[in-house]
Amino acid sequence: MILELDCGNSFIKWRVLEPNARLVLGGGVVDSDLALLADLQVIEGLALKHCRLVSVRTSEETGVLISLLKESFEVSVVCATPAREMSGVRNGYEEFEKLGLDRWLALLGGFHLAGGACLVLDFGTAVTADFVAVDGEHLGGFICPGMPLMRNQLRTHTRKIRYGDLAAERALEHLDPGRTTVEAVERGCLLMLRGFVLTQLELARGHWGEDFEVFLTGGDAGLVSEIVPQAKVVPDLVFVGLAMACPLA
Repeated sequence: MILELDCGNSFIKWRVLEPNARLVLGGGVVDSDLALLADLQVIEGLALKHCRLVSVRTSEETGVLISLLKESFEVSVVCATPAREMSGVRNGYEEFEKLGLDRWLALLGGFHLAGGACLVLDFGTAVTADFVAVDGEHLGGFICPGMPLMRNQLRTHTRKIRYGDLAAERALEHLDPGRTTVEAVERGCLLMLRGFVLTQLELARGHWGEDFEVFLTGGDAGLVSEIVPQAKVVPDLVFVGLAMACPLA
């Protein structure tokens, strides 16, 4: 069996595949290394042989996780690393190793699935946009705060903004002007996010007309999917790129 991990700043996304990598046997999202181990240990008949991962954490944090995995499951671990060029895609950063590995893998996966020009939008703690031309040239991208960051900044720096996650979810049932603080904040942040997305689409059309694919990925992709009906929502887009960057014999 194969364990795949996407280790972000806030969460670890994981899934377990059959040895032929065709069927997903289990998966989830956890907030700590120990929670990951706990989730894996309840999978019936778990027999891990390989692990491949991408991490945007520090090398020390990633090393601790790798050690835990080796000790717990005696599994070999392969980590994705930066590259100037891979699978027909050329990294567009001036210093290629400074492009976030999760972004790199997502745009690799997007180009592979599109077979041509694509715009990859990833909605996590931060929101990223990356543009890949038909010839595989990564044109660069943009980063802005995601919903969690926008919300937390307002909660942190404005004393009277205090509300829970359930109230935030209910506030987004429609987008009329808010009549409570939670409605005003949540709807305002969502409209900012959607404005960012629409701007990326305009930029992509400026490059390629209508001849490009749009991919949405990340936990908050559903918040914008209705304004990009032509987009493909691919929750595991990073894992598509991870399999390309870390093929297993």
